[in-house]
Amino acid sequence: MTAVRFQVAALAAALALCTAMTGPVLAQKKYDSGASDTEIKIGNIMPYSGPASAYAVIGKTEEAYFNKINAEGGVNGRKIKFISYDDGYSPPKTVEQARKLVESDGVLLIFGSLGTSTNGAIRKYMNEKKVPQLFVASGASKWNDPRQYPWTMGWQPSYASEARIYAKYVMKEKPDAKIGVLYQNDDFGKDYLKGLKGGLGAKASMIVLEEAYDTSEPAVDEHVVKLKASGADVFISITTPKFAAQAIKKAAEINWHPMQIISNVSASVGGVLEPAGIEISQGILSASYTKDGSDPQWNADEGMKKFYNFLAQFDPKANKLDAGVVFGYAAAQTMVKVLHMCGDDLTRENVMKQAASLKDFEPDTLLPGIRINTAPDNFAPIEQLQMMRFKGKKWELFGDIISSDTGH
Repeated sequence: MTAVRFQVAALAAALALCTAMTGPVLAQKKYDSGASDTEIKIGNIMPYSGPASAYAVIGKTEEAYFNKINAEGGVNGRKIKFISYDDGYSPPKTVEQARKLVESDGVLLIFGSLGTSTNGAIRKYMNEKKVPQLFVASGASKWNDPRQYPWTMGWQPSYASEARIYAKYVMKEKPDAKIGVLYQNDDFGKDYLKGLKGGLGAKASMIVLEEAYDTSEPAVDEHVVKLKASGADVFISITTPKFAAQAIKKAAEINWHPMQIISNVSASVGGVLEPAGIEISQGILSASYTKDGSDPQWNADEGMKKFYNFLAQFDPKANKLDAGVVFGYAAAQTMVKVLHMCGDDLTRENVMKQAASLKDFEPDTLLPGIRINTAPDNFAPIEQLQMMRFKGKKWELFGDIISSDTGH
């Protein structure tokens, strides 16, 4: 009996020793710069001024979303400190702000910074420093290059993939089309143009004129006049919001009524079509992966109910018609999901590891059926879109959800 008691006691002591040894290991917290028991510092760079300032609303919405998370207790008990700087959409300024965030503010990561050329200017720096450049707000194909740039990941569908979808649509609906293209003379515009030509393939000769504009130009009116003069009956507008609205206005002014397709980045009702004019925007085509905050069809949608509640409580001045608000909410929600997945291992390496292992994640404001999936060799979180046409005061979705990867 005594021997049995001794064995039990010895076993209990051994278990206690095991627990003592493994306890701290299990509970061990790992932090890099910008993370602690109480806080997670996230950096962000936005064009709060300059030619792309229409997108500033994305940063403001993300800040409001993180305020919501903090009000609810934070992420695993840690509050998010969101530090967002203005770069005026100028790459040299972006470099300056990225250095400030990493070297002075000591952020854990930079999240959701906007722009193709601007993010391109800091990509090498971020990868050399091994600081996550996460969920870049730009659809450039180059953000999906985990082998060469393992610390940089995009979020939205790539511009080239979206353009391939438009190419397939035009070839099907208007096989003898004459296409006129207005594009921004930078990485954003060139990526789209490349995708468009790739999608047209042997039919690339359907493009009768390519007109490039610089963001430093006050207006694109002259380019639109040239496109009409080319005899184009399809107008593909690869433009950012300010210039997209100008192009819609000018086309109507000179009585040019081609099939008009605008890039998703300028499909905002509040940010582009209202300023251009609702009447003259009828019938314009685009593609989307997010729900439209102005569309009553989503009023009963559970995800959008959460979105509207968020706006009422944390961002009451936001314009729900602005697609940037819907975008910022979903991107911030994805970021918070990754931070939750990190648990107590808030190292930069683990942040990238978790970001590269998202499975069928569905932010509240993405279209039904569109899910976020990533893998160590796939840094393109969203690869699906649906075509839409502007009618009345809203976008009407049509056709199937298309995988932008293949265009099927």
